[in-house]
Amino acid sequence: MKAIQKYLQPGQITLSMEYTGIILSVLIFISIPYAIRMVDMSAAPIDPGIYSAIILAVSAILIFKAGTWWIIRVIWPVFAEYSVQYFEFNFKSLHSLQKVLIYLGFYLAVFYAFVIVLAALI
Repeated sequence: MKAIQKYLQPGQITLSMEYTGIILSVLIFISIPYAIRMVDMSAAPIDPGIYSAIILAVSAILIFKAGTWWIIRVIWPVFAEYSVQYFEFNFKSLHSLQKVLIYLGFYLAVFYAFVIVLAALI
């Protein structure tokens, strides 16, 4: 409980690159339909929707990434510390085949989780 309270104290919000990307993508998502209408007044209603879908997908990726890292830092602070300080050295000491298997396994797991969450939202 102390770990959760440590991260939820007011005044300690630091604006990392993850949160900056989320804020920027939300602002772009909100303003892109108006910007398209300024450029082309005859733009069909589907045009802003297509561009908004791209921005929504980018926002979903950034929110998913920021949310998972926040959860890891709160629930497993030792794992978060290990991933920041020691993981790179340990990963570089592995054989090439092990690196590829770990990378592809992690990438596919995150990708499938993202696709499932995005499908549930849509």
